[in-house]
Amino acid sequence: MSFKILRNNCCGLDVHKTWIYACIGITDSHSRTEYKQARFSSFTKGLQELCNWLAKYNCNDVCMESTGKYWIPVFNILEKNNFWVTLSHPKYTKPQKGNKTDRKDAKWICDLYMCGMVKPSFIPPADIRQLRDLVR
Repeated sequence: MSFKILRNNCCGLDVHKTWIYACIGITDSHSRTEYKQARFSSFTKGLQELCNWLAKYNCNDVCMESTGKYWIPVFNILEKNNFWVTLSHPKYTKPQKGNKTDRKDAKWICDLYMCGMVKPSFIPPADIRQLRDLVR
């Protein structure tokens, strides 16, 4: 049994406090998927390297889990660089049981997103987010 691939070039991110694990899935016309994986720092320089790496592989669709508050700077940088970012609650991207690693989690998020199996969270526009921060 195989799933229909809806996105031929997308990325899954596993975000942590100091590191981001990224996996890009690139599917060719014969339905073969090749994966590119990398690890980046979650600080500004690392986030710019992530943007450059995604641009190198012509990947504009990104999916990541909303773990704590660590996703916010990643989301903001990717959004400013014109990437389409989907944020998902971790219960919708729960990995399989077994030997779990951050690289496997990023690949799993990429696979789910590629097949359209990720339920996106609502993120208000940037101006509304700024207003919320001021009011809080």
